[in-house]
Amino acid sequence: MAVKSANSGESFFTSKLDAAVGWARKYSIFGYPFVTACCGMEYMAAASSHYDMDRFGAGLPRFSPRQADVLFVVGTISHKMAPVLRRIYEQICDPKWVIAFGVCTCTGGFYTNYSTVQGIDTIIPVDIYIPGCPPRPEMVLDGLMKLQDRIQKQKQVY
Repeated sequence: MAVKSANSGESFFTSKLDAAVGWARKYSIFGYPFVTACCGMEYMAAASSHYDMDRFGAGLPRFSPRQADVLFVVGTISHKMAPVLRRIYEQICDPKWVIAFGVCTCTGGFYTNYSTVQGIDTIIPVDIYIPGCPPRPEMVLDGLMKLQDRIQKQKQVY
């Protein structure tokens, strides 16, 4: 919300509004799970009641990219699938964030061949990397908390 100054005619943003919007975005994460491989089991475990992603405001997955703001890329990405992933990323409204989940997503893992993408950061920008094969649900929650800190500290655009 821009406020006009009476004397100079310039607009400015109040820091309290930025903090409030950052807090609201931090606790209203709607994730789009793009699950392709075995890491999907650990993603489901992190979303289960034992670990409870809901307490972080990220428990309700969206299965339409137009309703999501965080893309969880979970598992191995092949070059054949890369254009689909890019298109899904482009359909997510701004502001949007990406979490790379698992070593195969982050670096290609032990698949050093012509058909596997060696890190999804060659296709789309990544905000948080969660390493492991597969990563433990505690690591997923840690990555989610790091993303929340990044969202809250981010300059809010209205």
